[in-house]
Amino acid sequence: MTDSAPSGPIDILVIEDDPDLRQLLLDELTDADHRCAGKGDLSSARQWLAEEAPQLVISDLHLPDGNGLDLLEELHRLPVRPAFIAITAFGTIDQAVDALKRGADDFLTKPLDLDHFSLSVTRTLQRQQLEQELGYYRRLLDQGEFHGMIGRSPAMRQLFTQIRQVAQADGPVLVTGESGVGKELVARAIHRESDRRNGPFIALNCGGIAANLLESELFGHAAGAFTGATKARRGLFAAADGGTLMLDEIGEMPMEMQSSLLRILQDGKVRPVGSNAEQSLDVRIIAATHRELPDEVAEGRFREDLFYRLETFALDVPPLRQRGDDIERLIAHLIHQFNGRRQQPVDGLSTEALNLLKRYPFPGNVRELGNIVERAVTFCTGRLIGPEHLPDRVHQLPVSPPAASGNRWQPPTEDDTLVSLEAVERSYIQYVLNQVEGNKKQAADILNIGRRTLYRWLETDD
Repeated sequence: MTDSAPSGPIDILVIEDDPDLRQLLLDELTDADHRCAGKGDLSSARQWLAEEAPQLVISDLHLPDGNGLDLLEELHRLPVRPAFIAITAFGTIDQAVDALKRGADDFLTKPLDLDHFSLSVTRTLQRQQLEQELGYYRRLLDQGEFHGMIGRSPAMRQLFTQIRQVAQADGPVLVTGESGVGKELVARAIHRESDRRNGPFIALNCGGIAANLLESELFGHAAGAFTGATKARRGLFAAADGGTLMLDEIGEMPMEMQSSLLRILQDGKVRPVGSNAEQSLDVRIIAATHRELPDEVAEGRFREDLFYRLETFALDVPPLRQRGDDIERLIAHLIHQFNGRRQQPVDGLSTEALNLLKRYPFPGNVRELGNIVERAVTFCTGRLIGPEHLPDRVHQLPVSPPAASGNRWQPPTEDDTLVSLEAVERSYIQYVLNQVEGNKKQAADILNIGRRTLYRWLETDD
């Protein structure tokens, strides 16, 4: 082992001017599977620490160019301070008390007992990990954790309030929002906040089952109802009795099944396929979709009466791009989650990487953010995620309206008089739609509004 650091992230930095003792400590730490580096003075240690972020610094107090406790003061100013063990050949009680008061995690005197040294390193690292875990959970509480959802933005606080309110009722709920926003988390939160929390919660993706099998999956079947049905089987409605059944992607449900679902919502009875007997069940339905159901109704693909029955309690989950600083809270939560799979944890993101993510529109929302952070944590070899760890699409700015002189938006006027704010907004929305050739999703991204909001504007305009 030499004073140069091995490749890859370092756990421990040893600062000791005695080369023989420094090498002995490095060998001891390496034998315990730590990755470590050694320096002989404060100057070279400071240069190294400017580029690296170890978990632990072990430093002699009397060094050729200063006192190791001066370095400890500097470590306190870092975003994530490493633990610190002080070593000295001139140990006194007053010196030990001073070191501990200034933030040292332990104080050892020479000649070192290597067993005591190893025990001190182990306990210090364990204590640091525990403090980081406690700090994470304290931050999580500050961030507004609610049944697995992270957020303190106004949009999410409003959603959490609506979930609590809707949970006290017992009618069907319609959860809408773009793909990846976390509609199933919302459904589970409603269930857990309700009096049904001790009953079953079952989720089914209506778009993931063939239409000819969906009826049997939901309602069950009697023995001999069809070829291969050798015995009776209860469906998901019966399995969810006393609890909640989430029907995800309700917009994919065939029209004939929509009629059956409407009947169940009206009378609470289910008839298994091939049976004449009806079963009375107590099941709350939570439907979810990324589609605009009013458009589906207009196109004849979704029953209007079922839509109105479902939207009695409608919750719209905001897209990530409308949640402000929640993105930073989510990134911290995801990094902690994925750190559990790594031997060397990641502390966070560089400023440049964070700025790239904050300006990215996230068409895939929280699910896409999770994939991006998992990829970054996997490929990051240091303590900070940098731009190089992010996928290429994040480096590209979102599309914005062109500013060519002959194609600029001009505010509307009426005989050179001032017009209302509403008229200005309508004009700009139409301008953006023209620039993206009518692509409503792209227009909503540029305008930083939800597609439902855009549709409401367009309906009013008509």
